Amino acid sequence: MPTPAPAPSAPARASRPPFDGYALAGTALALRGTPYRDGGSDPSGFDCSGFTQYVFAQHGLALPREVREQFRLGKAVKTEALAAGDVIFFATTGPGPTHVAIAIGGDQFVHAPSTTGVVRVERLGSSYWAPRYLGARRITN
Repeated sequence: MPTPAPAPSAPARASRPPFDGYALAGTALALRGTPYRDGGSDPSGFDCSGFTQYVFAQHGLALPREVREQFRLGKAVKTEALAAGDVIFFATTGPGPTHVAIAIGGDQFVHAPSTTGVVRVERLGSSYWAPRYLGARRITN
């Protein structure tokens, strides 16, 4: 009696590597010193949402361009549970989310501040940022 042919295997599914918040934070930190540029979204100059969009894209995750649209993504994260790679939102120029940054661990985040700033690290608990903090989101693949 002939041996039956093996059953066809299931088609391979494309899979993404697991999300690595520390690697993402490392990418963001490598951009420290990049100048602020209104509307900027590449290493020649960033605004805040262009910065987060660019960093996440380097890890295969697409973010919308606007701060308010980024705020709608992912899962809400409590402040005490913040982890590297979480996206942090602030109300700086009006009500609702107007500024975005990337958590790097502990009380620190990296962002592209406005006007004469450069991409830099700051503390969430600072007297400027703490009262403007709106919340954080975890965006994973």
